[in-house]
Amino acid sequence: MVEIKTESELAVMREAGRVVAKTLQTVKEAAAVGVSLRELDEVAAQFISDAGAKPSFLHYQPRSAPTPYPNVLCTSVNDVVVHGIPTAYRIQGGDLVSIDCGAIVDGWNGDAAISFVVGDADPADLALIEATERALAAGIAAAQPGAKLGDISYAIGVAGRASGFGMVEDHGGHGIGRLMHEDPHLPNEGRAGRGMRLKPGLALAIEPMLVAGGTDAYRYADDGWSILTADGSRAAHVEHTIAITEDGPRVLTVR
Repeated sequence: MVEIKTESELAVMREAGRVVAKTLQTVKEAAAVGVSLRELDEVAAQFISDAGAKPSFLHYQPRSAPTPYPNVLCTSVNDVVVHGIPTAYRIQGGDLVSIDCGAIVDGWNGDAAISFVVGDADPADLALIEATERALAAGIAAAQPGAKLGDISYAIGVAGRASGFGMVEDHGGHGIGRLMHEDPHLPNEGRAGRGMRLKPGLALAIEPMLVAGGTDAYRYADDGWSILTADGSRAAHVEHTIAITEDGPRVLTVR
């Protein structure tokens, strides 16, 4: 069921989104060569706790997952697209790191992700990240009241494919609110003019995932959570939680 939020409910989601945004910034600043992914997770856990919020991901288990998620962050490095579990792996110079974070304030969720390179960056990695960010911006711009859900998917897909990158099949964004994943599912590609009409009060997490190798295929790691590119090429993932309003899209996960 698709839930339409009130202005007061969106205001609380904005607070959750602000915690997420600040957590992501804090984690990015802590992500240096030699720092482990588990240490980044600890940084996020402390920041969210100090903010009076709760982590959305910890112990989360959708129907498709083999086990509850064990950490606060998703830390996906290089060929890991999304849902990478924080481990003892220590970041190396040139690693492409994607961090996904969710937080709950007074029962309402915020969800966002960033991708960045630690240390000296390969220009190809920067181009991949920039293309993913352009796809996110295109999707947000298309999230206008009265438009259709497919308009967002179409905008993401056109922008994402423009640079020749792959887009992970079967994955996309989602509704968000009291639950981290709510209806509707938001594919990262689709046909304009199709799907439900976008009404003020609808909250969505928009999250393109682009693959440098041009393939859309993926595989699961042995942990049952981490999703990797099928060809071993690098991937980027960015995300914002937004609300549809009478005045256009409102991004809830900016600082």
